[in-house]
Amino acid sequence: MLFQDFIKYIPKIKKEKLLATDAHAKMAPLERISFLREENYNDKNPREAAVLMLFYPKNEITHLALIVRNSYPGVHSSQIGFPGGKVELEDKNLEHTALRETHEEVGITPDKIEIIKPFTKVYIPPSNFLVSPFLGISHEELAFVPDFDEVKNVLEFPLYLFLDDNSITNVKMTTSYATDIEVPVFMVEKYVVWGATAMMMSELKEAIRNAINR
Repeated sequence: MLFQDFIKYIPKIKKEKLLATDAHAKMAPLERISFLREENYNDKNPREAAVLMLFYPKNEITHLALIVRNSYPGVHSSQIGFPGGKVELEDKNLEHTALRETHEEVGITPDKIEIIKPFTKVYIPPSNFLVSPFLGISHEELAFVPDFDEVKNVLEFPLYLFLDDNSITNVKMTTSYATDIEVPVFMVEKYVVWGATAMMMSELKEAIRNAINR
């Protein structure tokens, strides 16, 4: 989709009712279903984090930015996700966290980003993080500058492929809590996107698709 066409739907996307757990459940591994409701993780006192779901034009076509994380000791090593990270003391709010982390990880300054709306929080059991996703757009082509201490690569996912149901499949995986299980995933180029990021993408996809079809 041309970016000039995509931005025409932004007012509708802003008003779109979020499907929350209904959308998350479509891409959640079975072992994670029980953690979709707030009452099932509140007593765990999760740490807070925020990520940015950023759309922008590339050759006039709408793209979504994802990152490939570097290998490191931890449960999210080498995974695909959105730019973002944990809340720091200097952050004014969660939106500020998402913008700051995006600047630090991929070099895009906050002045180039317009925050459209927050999406539903996702709890991540292995790391005990409660992640707040924000939808943002940039009206200009972006030159990403990854922080190679944290980010191996930036994936630029065209919107038309994101909205195509053929980008979703099931793969067998071994995770931190199960062995050889079927997991719903998004395929982005050669990369498998699963877990919390896939759940956020599911809600994002539903909101955009509903806005377009209304």
